[in-house]
Amino acid sequence: MENIVEVFELRKKFGEVEAIRSINFHMKKGEILGLLGPNGAGKTTTLHMLLGLTTPTSGQINVLGFDATKRDEEMLKRLNFSSSYVALPYSLTVVENLTVFARLYEVPNYKEKINSLIEIFDIEDIRFEPTRRLSSGQVTRVSLAKALLNDPEVLFLDEPTASLDPDIADKTRTLLKNLNKTKGLSILYTSHNMNEMENLCDRVILLDKGEIKAYGTIDEILEEFKEKTLEEVFLKVARA
Repeated sequence: MENIVEVFELRKKFGEVEAIRSINFHMKKGEILGLLGPNGAGKTTTLHMLLGLTTPTSGQINVLGFDATKRDEEMLKRLNFSSSYVALPYSLTVVENLTVFARLYEVPNYKEKINSLIEIFDIEDIRFEPTRRLSSGQVTRVSLAKALLNDPEVLFLDEPTASLDPDIADKTRTLLKNLNKTKGLSILYTSHNMNEMENLCDRVILLDKGEIKAYGTIDEILEEFKEKTLEEVFLKVARA
């Protein structure tokens, strides 16, 4: 199966702190790959380097066949990103935010696409509300809608369900599974929800202190660590 993301000997230092220490991994086309680790493990730094927002100290990143560090416009058109921790412009309404991004992404028939995503994420009642008035869960849903505007081939998600109530979180996971299955959407997914990772991901990377401690299918990782659940593996690594 074709690799859609490839990472070779990736390192990142901030001053004397080595946040990422020569990691190697790949994501297959049509795969949901989980990126798991305690706070400070280097997950967000890794995502930012994949997106070209942070320059690696050394190493190579290929996304869709492009050098991610060069932030090629063609590459950026074919991927997207959502995080529970990234703010949208506060003074714009929900529909204005989505319209701005849709026009930036050059989305054809963008009004229809926006209306479809507003319905999918159940944000019709807040479409004319300024973003500053939204709850964290509502902002997360708007951010997820924004991330799907351009029908990306690769989607990077940083704890996308962290602020969602159980019902909306379940609907979001179901939507992502369906997009993965029907459109072959490749997803790199970070979360602290172990059940979510076990139920959603084809393979998982367990990152700690900037190093990959485990990498493979859930069954392979459980066998390697002689544990019954991913949470037990996580705790073993985090407390080592």
